Amino acid sequence: MVSTLPMLSTKIGKNYKIRLAPTLGAIYNLCMRIISRKALREFWEVHTDARQALEAWYLDTKRAKWETPSDIKSIYRNVSFVANNRVVFNIKGNHYRLVVVIVYQKGIVYIRFVGTHGEYDKIDATRV
Repeated sequence: MVSTLPMLSTKIGKNYKIRLAPTLGAIYNLCMRIISRKALREFWEVHTDARQALEAWYLDTKRAKWETPSDIKSIYRNVSFVANNRVVFNIKGNHYRLVVVIVYQKGIVYIRFVGTHGEYDKIDATRV
């Protein structure tokens, strides 16, 4: 597949061109970056019933371009916003909780906590 993005290029010799990078920026900046999936995987290895819901959240989030809390709220109606850019998602019909920090300007989602409601009640979501 040939890219339709304009490319920066340089000449080597008389007939060769090397494409260095798209001039519109890297594609991975168009979607959210999630750090780290390992926390989700470790959780669903213990709580196997959460796997499908966490994978669905991961794929939805990875494809999203959240710039404001209202972007998230338009997709996840039951999401809660707490201090320090923390966002609390209800996972698998409110059986589990996922706390993330979102840096909207950079498009990065940091996973800070995944757990049951009992475990969630023992933490301070604004500080994890």
